[in-house]
Amino acid sequence: MRKSETKTVGKINWPITVLLVIGCITILFPLYMAIVIAFKNPTEMTNDIAGILSLPQRFSLSNFAEAMRVTDFWRSLGNSLFITGTVILLSVVVHSLAGYAIGRNMGHSKFYNLAYLYIVSGMFVPFAILMMPLVKQTAQLGIANRAGVILLYIVFYMPMNLLLYSGYLKNIPMALEEAARVDGASTWRTYWYIIFPIMKPMHATVAVLTALGTWNDVMTPLVIMSGSGNNTLPLAQLTFQNQFGTNYNLAFASYLLALLPILVFYLICQKQILNGVVNGAVK
Repeated sequence: MRKSETKTVGKINWPITVLLVIGCITILFPLYMAIVIAFKNPTEMTNDIAGILSLPQRFSLSNFAEAMRVTDFWRSLGNSLFITGTVILLSVVVHSLAGYAIGRNMGHSKFYNLAYLYIVSGMFVPFAILMMPLVKQTAQLGIANRAGVILLYIVFYMPMNLLLYSGYLKNIPMALEEAARVDGASTWRTYWYIIFPIMKPMHATVAVLTALGTWNDVMTPLVIMSGSGNNTLPLAQLTFQNQFGTNYNLAFASYLLALLPILVFYLICQKQILNGVVNGAVK
């Protein structure tokens, strides 16, 4: 038995291993190209593959400095940070409250069952259908600005976040809330002092998913804030497609600069995400 167990443990699953290697190459190869091209001078760019993939003769930060100047980097970064940070904060608060209210009452009320299905069905509505009506409505309401974009993001991400929160609540026993009620705590106090802290891993998951979608989105700021002068980083990077159509060095340098803040945010939250996955699996 021991020999067979040892052979089973030491056996390599080659199909899965090959798929993992292909996946790693698929991810790392574009990242390598972006880094190499960002540090190259335009004169080093050639039409052959070897010239594109080769390392730069001299690593220079001049492309990064020029990309920051062209995109008005600090102002665009400030707009992206403000919009993303506000959306994350409001999404965690509003969506967790909605998830708690609907998730705890779905089995007892048809109204909450219908509300859950109605909100979650929003995931199946493509943005292209909503785009033109939203442009007209935000203009009429006077919120064709950062406030309107933030409001739209909160609505857009509510279906997925509601699904995550209501599902995570199933891992939290009702005995905790019942004990709090016996001690005289109200529903509001029970939520903020007991349920909300317990959902910390799910808060981190929702924050990362919402941040990724908000930070990298181009269409919503483009159709809502176009011409307002308050560009986000992805919106400012559209400049390279017009003025610098063939200068990929500046474009990739700008993309790497925009990647750093969201990468740092993910590294900070990844521990909580892993804890949430482990807790759910153990439960």
